[in-house]
Amino acid sequence: MGSFMIKKYHGLGNDYLVIDPNKNDVELQEGHIRKLCKRNFGIGADGILYGPIEKDGKIHVRCFNPDASEATNTGTGIRIFAKYLKDEGYAKEERVIFYTASGKAEVEFLNEDATLVRARIGKADFHASAIPVIGEEREVINEAMYFGGKPYEVTCLSVGNPHCALLSREVNYKRVMELGPIVESSEYFPNRMNFMLLHVIDEEHVEIEVYERGAGYTLASGTSACAAAAVTVRLGLTKRKVEVSQPGGVLTVELNDQDEIIMTGSVDSVGMMMLSDAFFA
Repeated sequence: MGSFMIKKYHGLGNDYLVIDPNKNDVELQEGHIRKLCKRNFGIGADGILYGPIEKDGKIHVRCFNPDASEATNTGTGIRIFAKYLKDEGYAKEERVIFYTASGKAEVEFLNEDATLVRARIGKADFHASAIPVIGEEREVINEAMYFGGKPYEVTCLSVGNPHCALLSREVNYKRVMELGPIVESSEYFPNRMNFMLLHVIDEEHVEIEVYERGAGYTLASGTSACAAAAVTVRLGLTKRKVEVSQPGGVLTVELNDQDEIIMTGSVDSVGMMMLSDAFFA
């Protein structure tokens, strides 16, 4: 495989490794992804970003979960990858556009060292076919579903990846860990599901706890924050601009007049590592 360089970043404690195919002769395999993401036996991360990949004159990035499944979208990963492009000189301007598996990401750098960024990630879609959720076509809003034999009223949507939100009077680690694995693998969701507990504090502030498909519990999730804002705006519970609190920190999410979701948040560099063949032996 050859020795290669990895850079690590985090956004509110949601950490990713960036592997650049232009700087490394890497044949990334499922076993490598799983080992790299293990916190006790590898470097440790909530996912891997593989890019930039140039195709048709555009920059692309592939996103992988710790279980080696490929993610269609990642809000934190978008912020991190944008900073990587800035750090390494790929992005020369104050804005950069690149593409994930779910489509276009447009990111604006809000300070000189690119530690604060604003990202446009598209529109939310509540239709069952877009998420997807089994059954007839409809918007999956305040719908009764059974998890672990108990009924819950949930709202599901896609923001480039699927989310299931359960409104709750409080959010905590214990409850999200109890329900998260059940919801993730529920038969309602053929492509698995990201799950969140969502508490509306007031019309400008919400808080969430998240269990991500393919990753498990995370301190923060960019797309979950975006989904939370989309849900509360749709249900008339908040204004169109909200602060979303998670254990790792706060993201600001706004839905503009065209219902595009705009996420503003921090991203920080952790460091650079060089790995040799021995790591993968």
